[in-house]
Amino acid sequence: MKLCVCFLLLSFALCASADLLSGPRFVWDAVGGAWDMYRAYRDMREANYKNSDKYFHARGNYDAAQRGPGGAWAARVISDAREKWQSDVSGRGAEDTEADQEANAWGRSGGDPNRYRPAGLPDKY
Repeated sequence: MKLCVCFLLLSFALCASADLLSGPRFVWDAVGGAWDMYRAYRDMREANYKNSDKYFHARGNYDAAQRGPGGAWAARVISDAREKWQSDVSGRGAEDTEADQEANAWGRSGGDPNRYRPAGLPDKY
């Protein structure tokens, strides 16, 4: 919940500094990008498929970035926050965080998420 509030406040701050015509579009894209990230997370949890983590990271970032600058911004903020939490709390290690961030950046830059798709992952995803 706190992350959502911070996300909204940052969005409004960015809109205030942007021109009036592009501000609402940025926020709309950011909200859609956040939804794309959530959908990728939900699909990852549903699939529960071994070695698919990086694919869903790349896919969520790719989908969000396709919306425009707001979506790419949301993907970056959400990905960075999740990786910070993961490295601080879960103890999975720097190597896993680095690999996740590589997949995040790949997707955000427009790279095909299927680069990280594990063999046998159902077509639904």
